[in-house]
Amino acid sequence: MNLYIPAAALGIVLVVKLPSLVRRWSSPVVRSVNAVIFLQAAAFFFSAPPTIAVVNEMTGVSNFSAVLVYCVLSAYACACRVLMENWREDVEVLPRTRRRVRRWIWGHGVVTVLLIGCFVWGEAPVERQRDFETYYANTPFMREMVLLCLFAVTAAAAAAAAACWKWARDIRRESPERKTPAGGLLRMGLTVLAVGFLTNVTYGTAKLAAVVAAWSGRDWEPLNRAAMSFACLGTLLVAVGFLIPIVGPWITSQVFGPLRTLRSLGPLRRTMCRVGGPRGRMRLPTAWYAGPGRRLTDRMTDIHDRMLELGAYCSEEVRADAYARAREGGRTEAESVAFGLAAMFRAAVDARALGIPADKEQGVAAVRALRAAEATYRDLLVGISRALPAWPSCRTGRLPERQIPRVRTGTPPDSRRTGPPAWRPPRLDRHVRP
Repeated sequence: MNLYIPAAALGIVLVVKLPSLVRRWSSPVVRSVNAVIFLQAAAFFFSAPPTIAVVNEMTGVSNFSAVLVYCVLSAYACACRVLMENWREDVEVLPRTRRRVRRWIWGHGVVTVLLIGCFVWGEAPVERQRDFETYYANTPFMREMVLLCLFAVTAAAAAAAAACWKWARDIRRESPERKTPAGGLLRMGLTVLAVGFLTNVTYGTAKLAAVVAAWSGRDWEPLNRAAMSFACLGTLLVAVGFLIPIVGPWITSQVFGPLRTLRSLGPLRRTMCRVGGPRGRMRLPTAWYAGPGRRLTDRMTDIHDRMLELGAYCSEEVRADAYARAREGGRTEAESVAFGLAAMFRAAVDARALGIPADKEQGVAAVRALRAAEATYRDLLVGISRALPAWPSCRTGRLPERQIPRVRTGTPPDSRRTGPPAWRPPRLDRHVRP
């Protein structure tokens, strides 16, 4: 596996976040996040075999890269724990949080000193770029250095995973009135973090199993090399887990939110597409590369323009009657307004499609009601779109009596102008829950 690829990706992320680090250097969370990203990238970079060869050659010490990588891994484990502590800090327990952070830093500092001491006291004359742990599994002091690093990294990852699970469980158990979308994203990020840290635990466990097997003379080197895949996967999951609560709100508001609104506007769009123009298409063109926000703006603009075109065919009586029935059915004020407008526009679309003469006086009152509702209620178009399925099409239903073409009396039945039966506003108690 080419370890330079994840190292380069993390390096790009670090460069992008560098301005934020400079502006908010006083924030412990910002410093911790950048430290975790930097140490992740450093661990991958110095673990690559070409880098190992160069470092050993430059220092003149065989296997100097081994102790360097182990120190970086210990610092990375410490940075993850410090970030977890700073991330969840509370003003009331801030001194306690700082004490825990200092304990983690001092603890991993002692581990780093012991790693260096074991390397100095031990002997590793043969350079091993890929199988250092299993090759020196029975060498004094080298064995202790390997075990110390693996135990420290595995224990820190297990503690971080437990903390993430506990925090996510606390968020899930919060009272409903305290739950927010940001809390849901935080819980999702914590879950991904827990899985990532557990993957790092698997990495440490696989390495330890290969070392223990080497003590008994068995060759489990394939397992030792496969452990690096777990390390890469765990690092990726940890990075994603930290990014979800940070980038998630922006993605939700700029991508998923507009997409959900576009989907909710489907019934209203299909109804308005019958008002002139190609069937099933809107008039306002949108570039293929436009994002969900731009598409939503164009869709709402086109729908609104077609609503205004229907003004002369709208019936204030239909709107008022549907509004009254919705209120009687137990709907809220906003839902009743949406139901009234949905009934009015459904009847207007069918009236225009059947060629029924327009009534401009009724249209003025209807457009006035639409303007007033737009100024009062947010997401009015979404409410109208959701209310439309409760109103059957007048081609298969009925039209208002004032819109039925008059039939002359005394005309033979076979020569009369036939039209749709008289329309009455549908009973909302069939469609509206009490």
